[in-house]
Amino acid sequence: MTSNTTHPTHSRPGSHARLAGMLLIATAAATIVAVVGRVSAGADQPTLLESLVAISESSELYALGGVARFVSGITLIAAAWFLSRTWIIRERLGTPFVPALFALSALFTAVSGACAVWLALSVPSEMGAIAAYARFSIAEPVFDMRWITGKIGFAVAGLALIVAARYQWNVGGALRRIAPLSALIGISMQFIWIDAATIMHPIIGTVFFLWLIAIGAMLSTGRVERQFVAMLASSSESRSQERTT
Repeated sequence: MTSNTTHPTHSRPGSHARLAGMLLIATAAATIVAVVGRVSAGADQPTLLESLVAISESSELYALGGVARFVSGITLIAAAWFLSRTWIIRERLGTPFVPALFALSALFTAVSGACAVWLALSVPSEMGAIAAYARFSIAEPVFDMRWITGKIGFAVAGLALIVAARYQWNVGGALRRIAPLSALIGISMQFIWIDAATIMHPIIGTVFFLWLIAIGAMLSTGRVERQFVAMLASSSESRSQERTT
């Protein structure tokens, strides 16, 4: 391992980490708007027809939620790219699997958002027309795609947290204290596939939102990089002491 003098200083975060942190915060903000728009529209109904009627009656809210979900996917893709360019990943102190999983999650999320926007713009406003639209259009496969891609995106993001937890633990300090929570949130996010756990989904989503804000803030202020620098310094000092004994 090269000397840590080649790494960023303790006082200023690298530009890639800073931008990644800001984009994670933007992702969290867009996610909140997406959830509010979808829930306010009340489109999660037992049948396709009832869902389409709700979308028709609240098309602007549903479209807002879809646009916000699409934007959250785009910002998360950008955040993943900047994460992959940080010196932490390039020096193999972290793993590229985390940004790769975030990027995959973001892709599914963006597709889910695009499907929601298409539905909001295409569903007719007249009740009779909605019934015919539900029977003869591609509304059902698009609605199903919105549902499944949203769930996949959420679950894959949870996998990213599980992988990240291991590296957070190894670094120590504040990241070690966050690591168990990261793993717990990531595991809980897999409950998205369990219908019986529906009551937990809003809670898990809220905690994931807070995780994005916290990690985004730590990246944008340089705290994550300072933790890695401290870990490198401690490891180097330990090796030096071993050589002198």
